[in-house]
Amino acid sequence: MDKTDKPCCSFCGAEKSPTVPLIAGNDGRICEACVKLAHQVVSSWGQRRKNQQLAPQLRTPVEYKKHLDESVIGQEAAKETLSVAVYNHYLRLLNCDREPVCQLGEQVELEKSNILMAGPSGTGKTLLVRTLARILGVPFAMADATTLTQAGYVGDDVDSIITRLLDAAGGDVQQAQWGIVYIDEVDKLAKRSGGGTAVRDISGEGVQQALLKMVEGTEVRISKSGRRNEHSEEQVVDTRNILFIAGGAFPGLEALVSSRIQPKNTGIGFHAQPRREAPSINELMASLLPDDLHEFGLIPEFIGRFPIITFLQELDHATLLRILTEPRNALVKQYKQLFAYQGVELVITDAALNYIADQALIRKTGARGLRAVLEAALQQTMFNMPSQPQLRGCTLDLVEHEDGGRSLEVLTRLAEDGSGRIQPDPSPVVEEKSALSADL
Repeated sequence: MDKTDKPCCSFCGAEKSPTVPLIAGNDGRICEACVKLAHQVVSSWGQRRKNQQLAPQLRTPVEYKKHLDESVIGQEAAKETLSVAVYNHYLRLLNCDREPVCQLGEQVELEKSNILMAGPSGTGKTLLVRTLARILGVPFAMADATTLTQAGYVGDDVDSIITRLLDAAGGDVQQAQWGIVYIDEVDKLAKRSGGGTAVRDISGEGVQQALLKMVEGTEVRISKSGRRNEHSEEQVVDTRNILFIAGGAFPGLEALVSSRIQPKNTGIGFHAQPRREAPSINELMASLLPDDLHEFGLIPEFIGRFPIITFLQELDHATLLRILTEPRNALVKQYKQLFAYQGVELVITDAALNYIADQALIRKTGARGLRAVLEAALQQTMFNMPSQPQLRGCTLDLVEHEDGGRSLEVLTRLAEDGSGRIQPDPSPVVEEKSALSADL
């Protein structure tokens, strides 16, 4: 370049002027507009690298369901819904930079579809979401809706959800923007009836309104120091690509569905309709509509942010029996491993397993009731076991009593001596009886 020529940008050719300053290098110059463009290009490279890291982990919905089957028993409809929704969500993210064109030649921008799960307590809502996040290898954060309040009040504000997701991603904003957020106990955010007083609902409807923008997609500013002040450095997290899944037990929702599909009979005498058998809770939840959630107390704007609504069925005796033994982390396997750490073999008979499932149904706490029953039955044994080094085996069995009652009892097997005879237990109790008993 001749000395008489004005300096210009080596990329776009813009001449240097008071309004267009140039940054000079060894063999060229660059203007401010080209610097911004270069920054966008380099940022897209980082996003493309993230896509390449996630691409090998994206599997088909059938494969996702197979992995869910290893951890969750039953709930076929919910597992299929989650598998398809997660696959479509990350398929959209992996192809967002390809500018997909439909057959009509129009550019189509795909929007995300958040998920709302309804079902009784202990049916596997949290386990389903946590298993999916582990399969995908993306950051996962779980928030309890009962602790959330509107900004400015005592409690956690909605921005704390993104803070947890960012912590799960190790502070990597790009990775956090591909994560999954599960909001548990969302039914506790239902709008409360005001009655005769005008009290601000800061933990119910107010939290629903605060979550609207975040769930739909917005930029959330998170302070790196964890405290908000004017001098703290902030990180900006875009929630447009974060998949939000909300779950709750929604007690009483089945009554709202029943009143909609089975209106009250107002006929009298011969005009009265014959009484029909009441549908089960699973049949009622299969007819769930967004209007029922609105009647329950969720605002329409919040329901609209979760276009995919699925329900989890109430667990029956057969399903609880399978949960005890079939999953990868089944409860029976867990307790057997716990006993094996101390050199003791644990055996649970089929009669005891059926009794445990029956007791869990009575407690009405789903799969969580299985652990409670097992813990109560084995508590005394686990208390004495560390003090009995000669103990080699325990059998949990169902015992019939003369009065007609039944209870779970643990029979212990001690180490054998040289003659092969069973060595008596020096402790005063050879057959340890658990405190759990119930007359059926």
